[in-house]
Amino acid sequence: MQREPLRFFLDGREVGALQGDTLLTAVLMQQRRVRDSEFSGAPRAGFCLIGACQDCWMRSEDGKRLRACSTLVTEGMRVVSRFGVEAGNSAASVLDNGDAS
Repeated sequence: MQREPLRFFLDGREVGALQGDTLLTAVLMQQRRVRDSEFSGAPRAGFCLIGACQDCWMRSEDGKRLRACSTLVTEGMRVVSRFGVEAGNSAASVLDNGDAS
């Protein structure tokens, strides 16, 4: 079965994925890390791949927390992986918004 291609936005730039890809898979196909640590700035790439370790948390541009290993990428999804990325709100302000969800 062939999966349909789709487009999503990573740090403000349009990139591709395939229908059924997790956000973790889609992001790692574009770059070597899922996100930068909000504490040290060190690159993070996921660890357990089952949603238990907290290492793959990302944010949508509107600030919603997403667990990349278990969230399916969708057409037009907009996510940030770095501090200071301009896309509506900066990633730094999105990560500092105090949202504990």
